Amino acid sequence: MAISFSNQNIEFSLPDQNRVKEWISTLIKRHGMSVGNIGYLFCDDSFLLEANNKYLNHDTLTDIITFDYVNGNLVSGDIMISVERVSDNSVTFGVPFTDELHRVIIHGVLHLLGQGDKTDDEARIMRQREDEALALWKTIT
Repeated sequence: MAISFSNQNIEFSLPDQNRVKEWISTLIKRHGMSVGNIGYLFCDDSFLLEANNKYLNHDTLTDIITFDYVNGNLVSGDIMISVERVSDNSVTFGVPFTDELHRVIIHGVLHLLGQGDKTDDEARIMRQREDEALALWKTIT
């Protein structure tokens, strides 16, 4: 079982990869689940838009798409992240790029743990859980 990071169409290297893996693993374990295979693909807007069209029939830009392969308590999935969207959103929200990237990284994991974000209530809870996970990040060394 593993957490992996790769790129498509971009030059990008995730900082602190081992720490990020530990953070994700810790969060999953705190939810009483086990880490399966989780693959992150960092890409550009055009690649993610094409995937959004192809797999979800959505013709919109997004920062993340999560494909859920969870089986029982084994958390597995593929998570695609547009580094361009994350960068633009960091400017829009007035936060450092790395902070926004971490929020999006953990957002995908929270989806794999069953947290939705379609309704206002779900979105509010998602934001709360993202904030809790970001606080956890600060404790991982």
